[in-house]
Amino acid sequence: MSTKQPAAEKVVATNRRARHEYQVEDTYEAGLVLTGTEVKSLRDGGASLIDGYAYLDGGEAYLDAVHIGEYRDGTWTNHAPRRTRKLLLHKRELVKLSHAVADGGYTLIPLRLYFSGGRAKVELAVAKGKKAYDKRHTLREQQDNREAERAIRERNR
Repeated sequence: MSTKQPAAEKVVATNRRARHEYQVEDTYEAGLVLTGTEVKSLRDGGASLIDGYAYLDGGEAYLDAVHIGEYRDGTWTNHAPRRTRKLLLHKRELVKLSHAVADGGYTLIPLRLYFSGGRAKVELAVAKGKKAYDKRHTLREQQDNREAERAIRERNR
């Protein structure tokens, strides 16, 4: 009788700008409906989440403007790099997301794209856009924390 090891996650792409531009309220894990060449391209690490966003339409979620580069060894069966892709979520998660977006001010953005147990997943965030002064405040807090940690390290030497 063998015990299964938890599947390791292989991160393909992250959206580092998202946490700077948005205040993340909640996150969800969603599966992706992909074609064969998209999966091969993702395994090679060819993806970008920079301009990506998700939207709800007809009770289903879709991921748009995410760039998954064409598979280099693909032929005429290659995919379009920025096509709309369907997201796989549970019904109750779709209802929660639709209520959050309908309440106003919230948007759905992808934070990271990864493989979990051999399946492509995307971490989707319900987020609210930050104002310019919020961004400056966040950067100032990060800088202050770095300076405090540096001072503590110097004192402990």
